[in-house]
Amino acid sequence: MADSSKKMSLMGLTTLVTVNMMGSGIIMLPTNMAQLGAVSLLSWIFTAIGSMAIAYCFAQCGIFCPRSGGLSAYTEEAHGKSGFFICSYLYFLSLAIANVAVAISAVGYMTSFVPWFGTGAVPLFVGTVGLIWLTIVANFGGPGITGKIGAITVWGVIIPVAGLSVFGWFWFKSDVLIAAWNPNNLAVSEAIGKAIPLTLWAFLGMESAAQASDAVDDPKRNVPLACLFGTLGAAVVYVLSTTVIQGIIPNAELANSSAPFALVYAQMFNPTVGKIIMALAVMACIGSLLGWQFTLAQTAKMTADQGLFLKLFSKVNAVNAPIVGMIACGVLQTAMALSTISPDASAQFSKLVSLAAVTNLIPYVTALTGLLVIMYKAGVSPAIYTRNTVVLLIAVAYSLYALYACGKDAVFGGALVLTFGYLLYGFLARRFVNEAPALTARAGNP
Repeated sequence: MADSSKKMSLMGLTTLVTVNMMGSGIIMLPTNMAQLGAVSLLSWIFTAIGSMAIAYCFAQCGIFCPRSGGLSAYTEEAHGKSGFFICSYLYFLSLAIANVAVAISAVGYMTSFVPWFGTGAVPLFVGTVGLIWLTIVANFGGPGITGKIGAITVWGVIIPVAGLSVFGWFWFKSDVLIAAWNPNNLAVSEAIGKAIPLTLWAFLGMESAAQASDAVDDPKRNVPLACLFGTLGAAVVYVLSTTVIQGIIPNAELANSSAPFALVYAQMFNPTVGKIIMALAVMACIGSLLGWQFTLAQTAKMTADQGLFLKLFSKVNAVNAPIVGMIACGVLQTAMALSTISPDASAQFSKLVSLAAVTNLIPYVTALTGLLVIMYKAGVSPAIYTRNTVVLLIAVAYSLYALYACGKDAVFGGALVLTFGYLLYGFLARRFVNEAPALTARAGNP
């Protein structure tokens, strides 16, 4: 029996989940939410509840289905091999889109150091693509280096954002928040709906929370609790930081900022502090992008190992880095950056976030429904089955609402890539037929 003292405690796992989720997802959100007004802060309530329900269900999937493959494996339990492919394919695209959005966030913060990046669509594109390829090449050294860099750089965003949540209230002015409440005179339901893709963006990645169950003490108890507490912890920091910033920076100024957290620290202290925060944010974005580039390549490799992606994604070098696959991913991300090119970092970021949310939410739903079959196979007690099903229905209800909130353009784009995915699987499906048809049937004989 393993020594439980050497395993991760509930507190340690909760901290890990919170840190993993925060990454770089928050740093552009205040600008995009300010464009809707402070009324958009209400969307955090729905997203926090929905995200905790989703995270809990994925934790349950990990406990009762300890096979490799993550979301795709859970999906296959209910939807077969085609489900595995579609889930991997959409999740892969979602990560690629998200990587472009993270790169844009970093370039937005870098404009203070390299003003040229903020002078038009082409400079923004050059900076974005440059960062994408820089982080891809940095991953050629293998997973060990990637993990060590990411563990350090993530604090570049956690420290400023968490710090603002605690200390920003000394500069908070209620009249600034009131003036920012609803500048566009939107219906509350409309404002919440428009903000859902933005707030959901900050929680994407919660699906990785259940992956550490083997290293956790009493995983059946601690993994679900850590998923809930970790997601709740991130939610508290997100809500406090985006609320306090709306009460410090006037809405019109915040809505047009390419580096909102740097802006608020510059106003709270001085421009030098603002530049330090900006440098930390750039560091965090680059570290986050480095990690997600590796995750993207590993997702492709895992799917290729199943015979569902091109074999080139399976090839690794001496340090276990799938270099050829990473280069292919880089070409795809470059094309995505080009197809969404814009002189406005915030506008391009918002467009990409909605599409990334759609292509992530569909795998969420397919994996969540897999829990029903997973529990049946595991023979769980009626009480556990009922409890998990109730939470699952909440998670799916939120996911469907979030899909609707992403807007017709993003959903239409998601539907197109989903349909194309089924075409791709059609060419692969014969690999998974248990036995070839009889010769007489092939010849057309009765």
